[in-house]
Amino acid sequence: MSSDQTINLPQLLVLTVIGFLAIRWLFSTRTPNAAAQGRNASSANRVNPAHVEQILQMFPQLDRRTVMWELQRNGGSVAMVTEKILTGRALEIPPPSFQPPMPATPPSAAARPAPSQPKSTHPDLITKYNLASRLNESPNTSENKGKQVAWSSNKEERQSLLQKRREEMILAARRKLEERDRAAAAAAAASAGKS
Repeated sequence: MSSDQTINLPQLLVLTVIGFLAIRWLFSTRTPNAAAQGRNASSANRVNPAHVEQILQMFPQLDRRTVMWELQRNGGSVAMVTEKILTGRALEIPPPSFQPPMPATPPSAAARPAPSQPKSTHPDLITKYNLASRLNESPNTSENKGKQVAWSSNKEERQSLLQKRREEMILAARRKLEERDRAAAAAAAASAGKS
């Protein structure tokens, strides 16, 4: 019977593939500790540091480790983490086994160079507009003489003051209109006299 049995090509191919996979599995096993370290390294790589910084800039009260844990849990979606924070839901506290690589020095405002402020040639507006001579003048000018300085706490006084202002504005507008009409009439008379 053994002389009648032959190994055909498909059987030989299956035997070769199974043998190859068995040898590969035997020589590539890792220790459990190395596998856990590989898992932690790959999970830390999934969190983009730029996303962490973006969330921490929006919400500085949060812990970096908590933000990294939340980003890892939801696949790195900044929008989901932001939505969760804005809706008032608390972020989960990461387990003690979650130890992401922290940056060596967190970026701070002190480390960034301050933008240089342009220096003006004049130190203040009084010097710039030569107003030093006007500092000693009295604040009462002809413009402020007719106006009341303080606002009244009495409603009737305020209403009468507003009524006076309204009347003054109407009269001033009326005077300007009459002056414009006179100027237009004078211009029309002058052009009619020249023709």
